[in-house]
Amino acid sequence: MIRIYDTKMHKKVDLETVQHGMVKMYVCGPTVYNYIHIGNARTFISFDMIRRYLEWRGYEVVFVQNVTDVDDKIINKANEEGRSAVEVAKEYTEAFIADMHAVNVKDPTVRPKATEEIDTMIALVQQLIDTGHAYATDDGDVYFSVRSFNSYGSLSGRNIDEMEAGHRELRTEGIEDRKNDPLDFAVWKAAKPGEPSWPSPWGDGRPGWHIECSCMSKKYLGLPFDIHGGGADLVFPHHENERAQSEAADGVTFANHWMHGGMLQINGEKMSKSLNNFFLLRDILETVDPNVLRFLMLQTHYRSPLDFSDERVDEAGVALERIKNAVKALDWALENATGADDAVDAQAAEELVRTTRRKFIEAMDDDFNSSKALGDVFDFVGAANALVAGKTLSAADAEAVRPIRELIVELMGVFGVDMEAALAGDDDADDDIPAEVEELLAVRTEARAAKDWARADEARDKLAELGWTVMDTPQGPRLERI
Repeated sequence: MIRIYDTKMHKKVDLETVQHGMVKMYVCGPTVYNYIHIGNARTFISFDMIRRYLEWRGYEVVFVQNVTDVDDKIINKANEEGRSAVEVAKEYTEAFIADMHAVNVKDPTVRPKATEEIDTMIALVQQLIDTGHAYATDDGDVYFSVRSFNSYGSLSGRNIDEMEAGHRELRTEGIEDRKNDPLDFAVWKAAKPGEPSWPSPWGDGRPGWHIECSCMSKKYLGLPFDIHGGGADLVFPHHENERAQSEAADGVTFANHWMHGGMLQINGEKMSKSLNNFFLLRDILETVDPNVLRFLMLQTHYRSPLDFSDERVDEAGVALERIKNAVKALDWALENATGADDAVDAQAAEELVRTTRRKFIEAMDDDFNSSKALGDVFDFVGAANALVAGKTLSAADAEAVRPIRELIVELMGVFGVDMEAALAGDDDADDDIPAEVEELLAVRTEARAAKDWARADEARDKLAELGWTVMDTPQGPRLERI
């Protein structure tokens, strides 16, 4: 049984799905007024990992992620740049999808845009008015009446009597005077000159931020659905408001489970433009391999704070390289399986695969503990290295060892790291070995044959300075990039 930490329940619970064998997930997408930063990327990578694991465990996953393409921030950006809000939203929607592909995040099953779902939102706003949970003002705004929903605050753990208004809207003079209660939040906003707007029963306007997710999740997943996810910063007010308006309108549970990812810090500090430590994902990817970035983020449990630093990136790179080198060593041994005698304990190899798969599942079934699961992969890699080190495999050995290689690739795929593509990239890079490196390798080989260890060590050190290391195998020396 897969167990998840449910934000509303404040504890780990068994994952219970509405439909057997299927998980319906909704994860809030971006507001497309700029390129996404690495904090956004962490959330999307985490839920991509969760989705991949569920699929690996045999679930059919219906994954919905919206695009907020009408919002105050988009309008402000358009005004600053002298463009239309449509142009801004289109540019950054395309950029978001490209960035997600760059870090191997799978496309959602459905990616609805707010501007394409206006009629659905108007219908929900009218439903809220009809049931007494929302009210229109003379100016054409419509607000949700927070105190009409008795369990408001239960998701975020807040006491309604102690709250301050936490809605996401422009704070203009006089706006609070139009509301019945300072806590009430906008589900429809009256049109302002020069802003995008659509006709409605209350006059031309546009939807409030929270209403879109309620509409899209209901339309594409039905109510209740299984998992609603996002970053921890969305618990309040966004998810609290989503839940309130959806359950008030329909009288049924909105989402059965709520999951939230931890925040990302930069060198131990909150990421902020004012601290000059604000990094866009695409800027980071200019110098950091996407697989290394994923590896770094999944080394920390998705709910825990993640510290991003150059040192952590370097450590993740070294760790991923260790796994790649293990696969290369296995490939080398398999390709050169010319031994006559069995050198590998086939039963031990089979047990290693079986035990590792079981431990991996136990870790990931416990609230998707990728940190623990990666530790199990590293243990597996170490045992695999020991199993083939210094041995020339026979054909029977190859059959025993091949499942080890396959499992490493399979488990890394659950984390969204395409080992085959990464190894192919290394092979392409290694095809062009500089002549100087080839010459130093020949010098080292000749020196070792003559037992001139000082000269061999000198050649090895020069290779290291050029970014290469030598792996000595029963079939001969093998060059690898450091």
